[in-house]
Amino acid sequence: MEPSAFDGIVKMIAYKRLDRYPIYVTIGRTRASILGEWADVMLSHLYFGVPATVGLVLLCLIALRRTRREGEAIAQAREAMAQREAAEAQLRQAQKMEALGQLTSGIAHDFNNLLTAISGNVELLQRRVRDRDPELLRLAGAAMRGVDRAATLTQRLLAFSRRQPLDPKPLEVNRLIAGMSDLLRRTLGEEIEPETVLAGGLWPVLVDANQLEHSLLNLAINARDAMASGGKLTIETANTLLDESYAARHEELAPGQYVMISVSDTGSGMSAEVREKAFEPFFTTKETGQGTGLGLSQVYGFIKQSGGHCAIYSEPGQGTTVRLYLPRHLGDVQTVGLPESPRAGSGRGEMILFVEDDADVRIFATDLLRELGYDVLAAATGMEGLSLLEAHPEVRLLFTDVALPGGMTGRQLADQAVQRHPGLKVLYTTGYARNAIVHQGRLDPGVELIVKPFTSAALAGRIRQLLDAA
Repeated sequence: MEPSAFDGIVKMIAYKRLDRYPIYVTIGRTRASILGEWADVMLSHLYFGVPATVGLVLLCLIALRRTRREGEAIAQAREAMAQREAAEAQLRQAQKMEALGQLTSGIAHDFNNLLTAISGNVELLQRRVRDRDPELLRLAGAAMRGVDRAATLTQRLLAFSRRQPLDPKPLEVNRLIAGMSDLLRRTLGEEIEPETVLAGGLWPVLVDANQLEHSLLNLAINARDAMASGGKLTIETANTLLDESYAARHEELAPGQYVMISVSDTGSGMSAEVREKAFEPFFTTKETGQGTGLGLSQVYGFIKQSGGHCAIYSEPGQGTTVRLYLPRHLGDVQTVGLPESPRAGSGRGEMILFVEDDADVRIFATDLLRELGYDVLAAATGMEGLSLLEAHPEVRLLFTDVALPGGMTGRQLADQAVQRHPGLKVLYTTGYARNAIVHQGRLDPGVELIVKPFTSAALAGRIRQLLDAA
């Protein structure tokens, strides 16, 4: 663009040939006029287009925000639904546990009384027959094995429902496992290689040592059955920390420091369906007659009752690992180790007062104690027991059932008896401890208990141990 030759103004020239005429039409406009018209058009676009564009952008942002909120709401609804389903599952499990506990506790006392009378009289029969009638001894032995299985069944049910009486004491888990080495080898057999990996500086725990040993033995037996062709069993211990995120995913688990006991095998493993039901009572993959389905459930109930946690990891063909978590004990540890079993001993003429409402149990235990060399007084109620105690102040030990008729429990009887005779030793017995001497699943401090059904050797040992104690 150059200045026009006519007026010297810079113009933009456009031309066009007219159709059917030999003529060209030209037009020239200044640059300023063109820019002015363009600016007017653009300004009108700004007046109307920009608000429309801004409105469209805002509508898009609102729609996007609503979509995001709806997505978040859907995610929250799904999470809430999952949490509700998990809570309902936990509630159903808790209700099942409570129902089973009520059923078990309801029959445990009477059932264990029956077992005590049966086993006690069979034992007395064995003691008196001895080698004079081998066939009778064989039949008596079969009866005792049946009683033992029935007693184990009841105890496992109580353990699963977390209603067994526990006697927790500070324990060094490594010492307990090391002391089980011979028992494990005999249990596993020659085709399975046991191995222990025990962590140094392992924290002590507060637990019932007998029940923990029984639980580890149950896990070892399950592992043995899963390794029909032989394999390796590994027991490992370690200090561990369960954080809040892990605890939030598991019911009744508090975050904190725990001692972990891992029992692993190289056996056949479990499918996901079997793994989910592994801790349920009476669930078993073994053939009929090969298992009750209460081994893992007993372990689960005991660990839960002890304030701990159980976890199982398994894949088909990859073996199984069961991990037990027990809370770290921060109190003073004076004597930590395996509990010593009381040794059976004979009486030395000491007088024992036995209070039991079941006549069959009362007769059996009275006969047994007299055979052991004790003088025995027997009563059926607490009031009768107090009357005999007043008439015979030379009584050295009160042996009483916890549940007694007549408005006085065994605990109330013992409290009054000790108040009147401060040096009196007390041994309780029961088929189900209820709340008289057990609170939150644990024996009250200082309480001595022998659970029904008991053997003559166990009773003799406990009584001798109490009488010999300072």
